[in-house]
Amino acid sequence: MAPRRASPLLSFENLELDSSISNATLKDSYDESDAPVKRWYDYIPLFGTVCLILAPHPSLLYVLVDFHLQTLHQPVVFILHLLATYSLTFLAFSSLIVCVARDPGPANLIPSQGANADADDEISLTDALMPNEDYTAPGRWCHKCWAPKPERTHHCSICGRCVLKMDHHCPWLGSTCIGHRTYPAFVHFLCSVTLLATYIAIISISALLYAFHNPFLVHEFTPVHELGLAFAGIVFSLVIGSFACYHLYLISTNQTTLENITPFMLLRHLPPLPRSGHSLSDPPLEPELGYPQRRLVKDAHEKIRIYDVGFRRNWEHVFGWKTRFGWAHRLWYGGASQGDGRNFPRNQRTDDMLARLAIELVKVDRNS
Repeated sequence: MAPRRASPLLSFENLELDSSISNATLKDSYDESDAPVKRWYDYIPLFGTVCLILAPHPSLLYVLVDFHLQTLHQPVVFILHLLATYSLTFLAFSSLIVCVARDPGPANLIPSQGANADADDEISLTDALMPNEDYTAPGRWCHKCWAPKPERTHHCSICGRCVLKMDHHCPWLGSTCIGHRTYPAFVHFLCSVTLLATYIAIISISALLYAFHNPFLVHEFTPVHELGLAFAGIVFSLVIGSFACYHLYLISTNQTTLENITPFMLLRHLPPLPRSGHSLSDPPLEPELGYPQRRLVKDAHEKIRIYDVGFRRNWEHVFGWKTRFGWAHRLWYGGASQGDGRNFPRNQRTDDMLARLAIELVKVDRNS
């Protein structure tokens, strides 16, 4: 009796090797089945955001009608204020819809397809199985998604996925992340809301001052609306405006919120350390650093801006446009950042600063 032949663990008999893999197949392979499903209560903050934008309008219409039409008899000014107010409201909702509806940046695609994730182009099997980028480098492989993690990509534990050039997770925009494809729209939304709140505050304060000087010419309930609008406009202008100014600073220095508030991300960019004479990993890990070393990293973080390539290029990278009238949709809803969201120009002057930081960390470790 002939011995029974063991069946192989892997069989390639019925496998048809194709020289190309379509991008659509790669997109379908990621169905976000492992990602947490959003519940209805995840959209409550978004509902609150919409309500906060629309809440001042009834009182604003009352003030405009009573003050500019019935008291001052200025129909032209009334119409201009309406156009300005609702234009800013329209711009705010345009960018809000983009932030909620658009994917912030799928990081699961093959790197060579990142520049045009919606195209039906084909890639070779070699590129799919052996990409050119080194994903063995620190921070270049996501152990939660078990997939490559391109440069400046971060894993969001709330969304359960990696996001290209992730800035932060925002619960106020439908519990979604702000990333490469939605960051300009997010900044546009902040600026539009700030301008809207400031404009409402200016209209209300001017009408309130008139009411104080002419108390018998205005309706008795109009100053109440004006006072509430002025207070709300000032508060939102300061709160949202401060947040908008912070992000304008981040754009000017080419940083994300995560990169700005997390100094220990610098560790993954350090050059190779000496093989002996210290107890640090290569690159060093945050938990193994002592207080002097942590202080060194935090001080260096204030000076080292790895992706800062100049004020003008930083803004072009976020808000730049390639077509002649590409600025039009930037004014409308913000758009998306340039590039594929996977590769970024670096500030070459930071290499020497990172090398000095590595030397100082090793020196402190040897002396401790």
